[in-house]
Amino acid sequence: MQYNNPVVVEPSILCCQCGTAIAPNPSNMCINCIRNEVDITEGIPKQAVLLFCRNCERYLQPPNIWIRADLESRDLLALCLKRLKGLSKVRLIDAGFIWTEPHSRRIKVKLTIQKEVFTSTILQQIFEVEFTVNYQQCTDCTRVMAKNTWQAIVQVRQKVDHKRTFFFLEQLILKHNAHKDTINIKEAKDGLDFFYSHRSNAIKFVEFLNAIVPIKSKASEQLISVDVRNNTSNSKFTYSVEIVPICKDDLICLPVKVARSLGNISSLVLCNRIGNTIHIMDPNTLAVSEITNAAYWRNPFNSLATIKNLVEYYVLDVEQLRVTRNKFVLADIQVIRSSDFGRNDQTFFARSHLGGILKPGDTVLGYDLLTSNFNDDNFDTLDRNNIHDVILIKKSYSQKRRKNKQRNWKLKSLEKSGGDDDDEEMTTVSKKKQQQKQDVNKMDQDYEMFLQDLEEDPELRQNINLYKTSTTTTTITTTTTTITTTSMDIDNVTEENDDDFPEVGIEELLEDLTLEDRSVT
Repeated sequence: MQYNNPVVVEPSILCCQCGTAIAPNPSNMCINCIRNEVDITEGIPKQAVLLFCRNCERYLQPPNIWIRADLESRDLLALCLKRLKGLSKVRLIDAGFIWTEPHSRRIKVKLTIQKEVFTSTILQQIFEVEFTVNYQQCTDCTRVMAKNTWQAIVQVRQKVDHKRTFFFLEQLILKHNAHKDTINIKEAKDGLDFFYSHRSNAIKFVEFLNAIVPIKSKASEQLISVDVRNNTSNSKFTYSVEIVPICKDDLICLPVKVARSLGNISSLVLCNRIGNTIHIMDPNTLAVSEITNAAYWRNPFNSLATIKNLVEYYVLDVEQLRVTRNKFVLADIQVIRSSDFGRNDQTFFARSHLGGILKPGDTVLGYDLLTSNFNDDNFDTLDRNNIHDVILIKKSYSQKRRKNKQRNWKLKSLEKSGGDDDDEEMTTVSKKKQQQKQDVNKMDQDYEMFLQDLEEDPELRQNINLYKTSTTTTTITTTTTTITTTSMDIDNVTEENDDDFPEVGIEELLEDLTLEDRSVT
């Protein structure tokens, strides 16, 4: 006996709206009618606004947080979704960007959401939201653009008569990008002022200075306003930083107590390098030592003579003593003043650390202790019979340097603003212009001496970035005249090169990236 399988027929009903046969559901409506009757995107805005700061390229995340986000990035998508208020009432399935022109100031986001509209009835819908990007300046940029909106200032000072230390400090700041948080840098009489919008940035910069040069700092606070109801206050902070008044190639007369604490080194020493400590050397024995930051400020002292007091000598004879330390070679050197050469026969004997680089016929710079009058209590206690009349410091290249003025390298500098006009009390305009001209000439001389130190000291060049200069011929054409400039003089190529002249190798230079706007004709 054969049985037939029963045929199961699914029941169907008619949609209560359009009469289409559908499977039974709690709403008794087809999908199209449900979409027409129920809008699950209701309460979600289809248009919104994003606030963008053009200076720092950040977006505002309410209430007062500014974040950095690239176009079509996850951070920007998260920021856009947070701007939609009714999105928490539905289930978000998918979200993505729709491409728009970058300069259109429009951002479109495609959303896929689900929501239960009736019992056991879930509706899914896709829609687009358009965001308009409006420009608004953030609080940090507002403080930068306005005046007197800084919260902290770092005043860096050094009580010396030159700017070579700040030229070197400027290059260290550029190399380590330590100036990225400053809102302004202003030149002062004995140093620089760094302004910050946050106190933490100023403290970080003081710690950076403490790591590279010996300093002492002092903090002070000035109360600006107080809100008694909210228990808040607004203050400005000042950090006074003083760099030790000791520079490279300075002659130092140590106090007896300090000299004994440094291994009983001679009191009359040279400063051969400045780092986070003061490196000194005895030119008579090549003994070296270091003076820490804390040790110096416990017993501070000044330089006996600076590079401004150097006298040029002519080398007559060099006798090495077979005592070396690193690059230094101890030698007895016979010299005569360059100004007395051909006039008298007064010669001087000096024991120096320059025996490895000096030879008869060279010129050398040194301190003349015979004719100098020092106002120093520590120097007065020394026995003059045990002190040489001349202390040699470094080899001189003055005549050769005048022939080779062109350099194949250059340095970058910080963007600084001048001091306040109120600080300079000038009776007449002519005196003010004369003073400014003298300051510029003095600064140019100090900068040239700093560049010479870089050429002569390879260890000093390791801490900074040197950039190549353009050696090609550039032609600038205008509507009236045509100007042709060449960065190197052709006549200098034919000059005789000297092997002893210090030069910066091409392998030490970095490429300088310059952006130029060139018109296409």
